[in-house]
Amino acid sequence: MSEADVVCMLCGWVDFDLDTYGRLFDQIWFWVHEFCLIFANISFDEIPRDQGTVHIDCAALTRKVKQAKQKQCCVCGERGAAITCAESGCERSFHLPCAKDGQCVTQFFGQHRSYCFEHRPRQTAVTASATGTRCAICQATVGNTASYHTLVCSVCKHAWFHRGCIQQQALNDGKACFCCPVCQDNALFQIEMSILGIQIPDRTPAREDKRAFTSLLQRPRLCDAIVCFYPGGRELAEEEG
Repeated sequence: MSEADVVCMLCGWVDFDLDTYGRLFDQIWFWVHEFCLIFANISFDEIPRDQGTVHIDCAALTRKVKQAKQKQCCVCGERGAAITCAESGCERSFHLPCAKDGQCVTQFFGQHRSYCFEHRPRQTAVTASATGTRCAICQATVGNTASYHTLVCSVCKHAWFHRGCIQQQALNDGKACFCCPVCQDNALFQIEMSILGIQIPDRTPAREDKRAFTSLLQRPRLCDAIVCFYPGGRELAEEEG
């Protein structure tokens, strides 16, 4: 299989971003994103087979692909949209990569429901106390009302932030440390952010991953200064210091 053929069977995209799409499962005859499977409600068992693949409900996957070919994405207009709005009576579908551009919401908990731009969960109408309100994370200005791109902590009502900023913080902090950047509430804050489509991975904070700082702990074997003034020369190893 050539590199050009490496596309997800459900969304048709070539992308390996773990935070956006999850893992890319390399099956024998096809490739598929982990999150595409989850939001298309297709079960899979991660116990590897002899070939190193994971067990996926292929019958359900085949049915979903056939159904998706008949549906247009409500965002890009192309066919193959495998994710359907969970609102009763709504027939809108979309591709996972199109969710953000179309202001759709995917919930990374419970039944992993997805919602189109019309039926996505919204925060209670809240207006900023002053114009020029800044994101508590990046300090750039945000809109003065809660919206898809502008979120507010419903606990303290003082912390405003961009959706992209709070999503990145959730990915960095993980479930153990993710909280409001102002009032530090985590229980109610995490519940609401999850409902609004913020992905909160169940892992330790990235800053506590010792592998992330391995390079900082490595001691250079040779002096890399342009001019080395050590009498023994740059290749002489020191016992201390």
